[in-house]
Amino acid sequence: MNREAKKTKTIDCQTIVNEVARLCMDGNYYLGADVVAAFEKGLAEEVSPTGRDVFKQLIENANIAKDEQVPMCQDCGVAVVFLEIGQDVRISGGAIRDAVTAGVIKGSEDGYLRKSMCDPLTRANTGNNAPPIIHTEVVPGDTLKITVAPKGGGSENMSTVAMLPPSAGLEGLKKVVIERVRQAGPNPCPPIVVGVGIGGNFEYSALLAKKALLREIGEPSPLPDMAALEAELLNDINKLGIGPAGLGGKVTALWVAIEYHPCHIASFPVAVNINCHAARHKTVVL
Repeated sequence: MNREAKKTKTIDCQTIVNEVARLCMDGNYYLGADVVAAFEKGLAEEVSPTGRDVFKQLIENANIAKDEQVPMCQDCGVAVVFLEIGQDVRISGGAIRDAVTAGVIKGSEDGYLRKSMCDPLTRANTGNNAPPIIHTEVVPGDTLKITVAPKGGGSENMSTVAMLPPSAGLEGLKKVVIERVRQAGPNPCPPIVVGVGIGGNFEYSALLAKKALLREIGEPSPLPDMAALEAELLNDINKLGIGPAGLGGKVTALWVAIEYHPCHIASFPVAVNINCHAARHKTVVL
């Protein structure tokens, strides 16, 4: 028993509260280097003068947010939190979900982040940006990985799940993705990042699509067929002409990322989760 005890790492809830609060603020203040690099690449590739101006403004906005430590967008998003809990980790001082919720509340208050969570029917604001959306996975090891991904309402509203017949095949999948982006038009604040979830079932395909958005822009799928499909979809989306801010141009999407899972023989779930140009997510490993 003593040998087992030595393998277990104890993490106090207050540490989780503080780290989640920091991630909420950092996620709203600091764009990842991959996103800024994608802006610069888009600026170099965009042929529309208006589109180039949009990219210049996005880069300037990201720099102001970083330098002044203010949110890069007035929509500070729903706090979507991914937890990878090592099976040899012990949480002390309370429940981990309560600690995450308290961290979101603290980060929203300390960081002056807009509080957007409300009752879906009465529309009464909860007043503290809680509760967060928490996805938990138990993994091997003795670490706790926390990822906070603030998700804006405009881009989330443009997302969809399609339960296709298996006969729809690859062409049916591509049609769902392309048509969803076409119909979304300027609403998700392009240039966008497109997360695609293929397989699983109704709810898991949507989770796959959202997890796809956590990959770095430019990081292809480790599956060669999926990497090729990502490149093909990105090319087709950028032929739509929606362009930066929906004002026309060559660069409608910065990246397409696919996550993939086997599904039932009678099903073909496909989910599309669109992210605005502010692809926000920050991670810590405890």
